[in-house]
Amino acid sequence: MAITVRTLLPEARADLEAFVRVRDRALPFILFSPDSLAYDISHMHTDAHYRPLVAEEDGEVIGTAQVHLVHDSAEPGQGCVNVYVDPEREGRGAGTALVRTAEEHLAAHGARKLFAWVLEGPANRAFAEAHGYRASRSAHFLRLDLVNGTLPPLQSPPSGVELRPGADFADDPRALFELDSEVLSDEPSDVDYEFTDYEAWLEETWRHPLLDHELTTVALVDGRPAAFSAARTDGGTRYGTVMTGTARAFRGRGLAKLAKNDSLHRARAAGCTEAFTGNDTGNGPMLAINKWFGYEICATEVRYARELG
Repeated sequence: MAITVRTLLPEARADLEAFVRVRDRALPFILFSPDSLAYDISHMHTDAHYRPLVAEEDGEVIGTAQVHLVHDSAEPGQGCVNVYVDPEREGRGAGTALVRTAEEHLAAHGARKLFAWVLEGPANRAFAEAHGYRASRSAHFLRLDLVNGTLPPLQSPPSGVELRPGADFADDPRALFELDSEVLSDEPSDVDYEFTDYEAWLEETWRHPLLDHELTTVALVDGRPAAFSAARTDGGTRYGTVMTGTARAFRGRGLAKLAKNDSLHRARAAGCTEAFTGNDTGNGPMLAINKWFGYEICATEVRYARELG
């Protein structure tokens, strides 16, 4: 049957649930919910021209795409196209239709270079390359069993170091914004971000419905936020670390490991049963930390890029 592509209707709960259902089937390693999707649609920066797409067959959503410009980079004209199709409905043309619509949307808003994450696998790679994309870096998804796994024991912070939940910064999280900005700027990436818009960070990160302020841990050195491990939860039993890092002046002291260990222990105590995270394959220090915690690689994705025009 014919495949049709349209923009997701954020006011339609059934649309949100169908989008999330496909995403969870194709990519179960990243936390997602109908409410978080609706929040992203309504709070993404206007300069991103964010457009979630769905592909339908006989009225059933079988594919999704998240499409936006990279608005927070010094280099204009960069866009992201992340397409996921229900694994049981692949090969019907949904992916191609989504890519075509996404590229047209981004090109109309000035995009000249597009990036896409593609799950490792011969068929997925062949699909990306057939559409003119070329591979660059890669990243691992990692999973930790919080029920049957054994976390490293909790450690007492050294003198001058204090561990506090992110919720303690609810009244004024600017120090966490500054820490997050510094850490993000050192993350391996194909895109150079300029993380300077505090109000945008509040909307897109700090107030995001999946961000768990209670399970996020911040390590302070002499009262100054120096390292953190930011946690997301899905309202059920899944927990995800979306960023762990340390300010440059405090690296090499084990503070990120200390913060993440505290967060993981509190997540398990709160009833979370599995933890997810992701690391660039070239980020040796963070991969070593996650191996120490007991995380295991559960999937790999490859970043692809394409020049338009």
